[in-house]
Order: sequence, then C-alpha cells, then structure tokens
Amino acid sequence: MRKTLVLILIVLASAQAKAQFIKEKSVDVSIGLGYSFPNNNYNVTGSGFYLQGEYVLTVTKWFDIRPYVGLILTKSSTSDDQINTAYKSIANAALIGGKTRINAPIPWIAPYLEIGVGVSIGSFETFTPFTNIDKSGLIFHIPFSIGLELGPKHNFDISLSYYFHPSVEQIVGAAAFGVSFPLGKNG
Repeated sequence: MRKTLVLILIVLASAQAKAQFIKEKSVDVSIGLGYSFPNNNYNVTGSGFYLQGEYVLTVTKWFDIRPYVGLILTKSSTSDDQINTAYKSIANAALIGGKTRINAPIPWIAPYLEIGVGVSIGSFETFTPFTNIDKSGLIFHIPFSIGLELGPKHNFDISLSYYFHPSVEQIVGAAAFGVSFPLGKNG
C-alpha cells in the first residue's frame, strides 16, 4: 500500500513539473450514473452518483497522463425478490490516482482506452451468498475505462469507467459524460 501511495504522489508531483514532453494541459470533468457490483456473478447491484476531475497532460495526440480525483456514491438497488433483500453492493468513496489514456487520433470521434492505479478512501459493503465484506478506509483500486472523445477538438467524451477493488471483491463504475477545458500549450 505504501508503494502505491508513493507512486500516486510521484504522478501528481510530476504533473506540476515543467517537462518539455508535455504538449498541452487541460482539465477534464466527468459526471454520470455510478454503479457497484460484486466480482462474482451474483445479481446484486448498487446505483447512484459519479463525479471525476482529471488534470490532463497531453504527451502526443494519442497519449495522455491523467492524475484524477473522483467521487462514487452508490446504494443497493431494491429487489422484489425477498431472498435477495439481504444482499447488497454499496460504495461511498473518494477516488484518487493516476492513469494513462491511449486513443486513436481520428477527427471528430476518437475511441480510447485508459488504465492506471489508485486508491479509494471510503466505505464498501459487499454482501452476497459468496462474500460478506464491510470495509472502510484506504483501499487500493485499478481504474480501467473505454470511451469516445467527440468533437473537432475532442473536448467532449462519453465513457464507461470501472474501478476494480480486489480487497473488497467489488467493482464500481460509471456511465459518464465529460467536458475538457484547455489550460494552454506548454512552451
């Protein structure tokens, strides 16, 4: 866990460095429908709210470095099935980390893939026939996203973002819409 925190701090500190390889800087804000579900295939879900902000450091037209901070708030979805009422998947956490985005530099519509490393600070509950986890505090996660950058300057995007939490056997995610605000060119 300590190595993960050091890596995150290095990524965040490097975002402030005046490196020659950073071509552009921007801020990306995403909002959407948040959800949570257990790693196993049991039909238990939670839904709620998702918000994320990223400091985007563009290295090339197809590669970005993205320190991020976010928020996921989900509550367990109710079910008519009386057997499933005790089972739940709940996440209430802040998300902090760094990721990289690789995209196809295609005009107007550019598909992308993101992966990184981060930590969640909050509480997670995963109750299914196979798991009984109620954990809070600092929890390691692996972010993964797929999406499309839209527009002539790719300043809008739609995405499916996932955060894998191995220690609580839960995945949280979002279907989100984002807007990017350029901060200027590095030079």
